[in-house]
Amino acid sequence: MSNPESKDNYQDLTSQEAVAKLKELAEDIKTCMFCTELSSRPVPTRPMSLQEVDGQGNLWFISSARSNKNFEIKQDNDVQLMFAKNQDAQFLSIYGQATIYRDRQHIDEVWSPIAKAWFDEGKDDPNVTVIKVTPTDAYYWDTKYGKMISFLKWAKGAITGNLKDDGGIEGRLNV
Repeated sequence: MSNPESKDNYQDLTSQEAVAKLKELAEDIKTCMFCTELSSRPVPTRPMSLQEVDGQGNLWFISSARSNKNFEIKQDNDVQLMFAKNQDAQFLSIYGQATIYRDRQHIDEVWSPIAKAWFDEGKDDPNVTVIKVTPTDAYYWDTKYGKMISFLKWAKGAITGNLKDDGGIEGRLNV
């Protein structure tokens, strides 16, 4: 997948380095497009707010037991998550398996006060569930110099018509 002319722009990460990059990007961006029923067209997609990324690289979300998303996950637990933060040129695509939890321990661990807006009885609402997404494949695009330097490189490329190094870095995350 690496392009020999842009090797310095391509970096696969593994193990804890991959988990750290996934956590950094996902928790900074926070909201993703959560896709289910990946074999159907159009793919059911909805915005979801990430609660956390744990030390193993699992992503955690709060959801309602009555949601279409939960129903779809019960039928097929393959999901795709797409995170994008255009202003910082940060992007993350994650494919993985989703697991739904209803037990008090998981709910207590990831509950946030903002989730109360979707549940009448707060975290004690009987419809509160927690979704864990375990990544099996992930790919990232990020800036390697920071936003300001990347912007200057893009501007220079626009002026000169030559943009060999756009300041971006990309690669596979093997969590």
